[in-house]
Amino acid sequence: MRENVVIRTVSRLSIPFIQLFSLYVIVHGASGAGGGFQGGVVFAASFILMLIAFGLSGIRSRLSEKGTMVLAVTGVFIYAGIGFLCILFSGNYLAYAAIESALGIPHLHALLIDLVEAGIGITVMAVMTSIILDFADKEGISRD
Repeated sequence: MRENVVIRTVSRLSIPFIQLFSLYVIVHGASGAGGGFQGGVVFAASFILMLIAFGLSGIRSRLSEKGTMVLAVTGVFIYAGIGFLCILFSGNYLAYAAIESALGIPHLHALLIDLVEAGIGITVMAVMTSIILDFADKEGISRD
C-alpha cells in the first residue's frame, strides 16, 4: 500500500475524538444507550483505524501483546472483583445494595455500576484489539 498523507492526517486528528466518545459511551451506559461492550468496541475501532493509517508497527509501538493481555485481565478483575465484593457483603453477585448498606455510603451503587461498565469496556477493547492485531500479523500487514 502507498503511504497516504490525507489518511494519516485525518486519522491522527479523529482517533482521540473516537476514543473520547467511547469513554462517553462507557460512562453513560448505565443511564442511557451504550455501555461497556459498545464503548469497548468503539475504542477497538480506533485501533483498527490506526492499523489502516499507520500499519502494524504503528500500533505495536503504542500497545504491545503483553499490554493487551494486562488490560484484558485488569478489566475482568474489576468486573469480577466488584461482583465478589457484593457476595462478601452478603448479597448476590453484582447486587450493589449489599456493599452500599454494609458501608453506609449512599448512592455508592452508581459508582460501582460505572466501575463494572469500565471493566467490561477495558476487557472488550483489549480482546477485540488483540484479535484484530493477530489477524494483521497472520496476513502480513505491515507498513513501516
